[in-house]
Amino acid sequence: MARPRLFDEERALDAAMRAFWEKGYEATSTQDLCEATGLGRSSIYNTFSSKHDLFQRALARYVDAMTAQQLEILEDVERSALERIEALFERIIEQEFEQRWAGRSIGCLSVNTTVELAARDPEVDRVLTRDLRVRLDALRAAVEAGQRAGEITADRESEALARFVNAVIGGMRVSAQGGADRPALKGIAATAVSALRR
Repeated sequence: MARPRLFDEERALDAAMRAFWEKGYEATSTQDLCEATGLGRSSIYNTFSSKHDLFQRALARYVDAMTAQQLEILEDVERSALERIEALFERIIEQEFEQRWAGRSIGCLSVNTTVELAARDPEVDRVLTRDLRVRLDALRAAVEAGQRAGEITADRESEALARFVNAVIGGMRVSAQGGADRPALKGIAATAVSALRR
C-alpha cells in the first residue's frame, strides 16, 4: 500500500512557482526549491520527477490563473470593448505593483520564460504558444466587438490589433521590471488606448 503524501502538493507547486518567477528557471537551484517548498530533495523528485517537470507544472498553473483573470475582464459584456481593454491594462498595472520590491517588479512568469526558454525548450514553448493563442483570441473578439460598435478603429485587422495590445502588455511588464513607476505604466496604457480609438 502506497504511503500517503504528508504535504500539500498544490501549496508546494505554488511555492515553486514563486521561486521560478523570482529567479527564472536556470537560476533556481534544487536547494532554492527545497527552501521555498519546505520539502526535501527526495520528496520533490518523488512527486515531480525532475526540476523541469516541476517547472512545467508551475508554469501551466501560472498561465491558467493569469489567463483566467484576463478572460474574465475581456468577456465582461457589461462593459464596452474599449472599457474592457482599459480594465485589462489597469489589472496588469495592479499586478505589477503587487509583486514589487526595491522599485522593481518581478514581471510576468510567461514573459520571463518566453525570453529565457521558449526558443530552446519545445515543451515549454508549447505551453506558452497555447496560452498566447487563447489570450489573442479573447483580445481579437473584444477588438471586433469594438470595431462593430464603432469605438475601435477598423483601419487595422482585428488580429493585428490584438497582437498590438498583447505586445503593449508585454512591454508594460518589462518596463515595470526595469523600474517604471505607476504613472509611466498608466501613460503607456493610455497611449495604447488612444491608438485603438476610431
